[in-house]
Amino acid sequence: MSINIHPAVKSFGRSAWKPIVENGDGPLSASKFAGLAFVKPDEEYPLCQNCGKPLQLFVQLDLDTLPEQLREEFGRGLLQLFYCVSEKPLCEVECSAFFPFAKSVVTRIIPPETTATAVERPSFEGAFPPKLIIGWEEMEDFPGGDEAESLGIELDEDEMDALCESGYPLAGDKLAGYPMWVQGIEYPDCPVCGEEMRLLFQIDSEDNLPFMFGDIGCGHITQCKTHREQVAFGWACS
Repeated sequence: MSINIHPAVKSFGRSAWKPIVENGDGPLSASKFAGLAFVKPDEEYPLCQNCGKPLQLFVQLDLDTLPEQLREEFGRGLLQLFYCVSEKPLCEVECSAFFPFAKSVVTRIIPPETTATAVERPSFEGAFPPKLIIGWEEMEDFPGGDEAESLGIELDEDEMDALCESGYPLAGDKLAGYPMWVQGIEYPDCPVCGEEMRLLFQIDSEDNLPFMFGDIGCGHITQCKTHREQVAFGWACS
């Protein structure tokens, strides 16, 4: 695909990684979609601040086992995203879960621990089948139209149309690369320093998780480059 990318855009290419998965859960601290999450010995399983129900683990990434090119780029420890899938009440709507820092979502990084505790996961309907991340496939990624403009890339109308039809940025679940924005650029600002956060992990509708964000939306875990403990999740749909 990259052979059709305009030279001005091609110079902004960056690597992204597609997760390679197999069915099953794995160790508590493993990188995975769904399944049993690592929980610190002194805490309870995360609950929704709106309905009080247990949150579904969407993704957990062991940052110490990312591809070598990204080792320590995002810090150390376990990145976790928990999301409320309750329909009564419909917390996704009541809490505007598509905005970063919603109270029905928990996005966090647990610092490296020496012990884990097998806190029993509360039972709830619709628990997603776990998928263990066993590797990463490196891919080349490029910015889309809005991102290209924000980077100062000057393209004429035909060149911009070609970029928009190129299939970039890449859809699907991926680590790093460029976000596939649905309604324009929506990087959140770090609540500590106010700086724009950067993409850490993209979660697309019905890829490795049997879940759709609104009308075939796409979600993004972002992180402050300076305050790497500050992570957020938001999504948008057409």
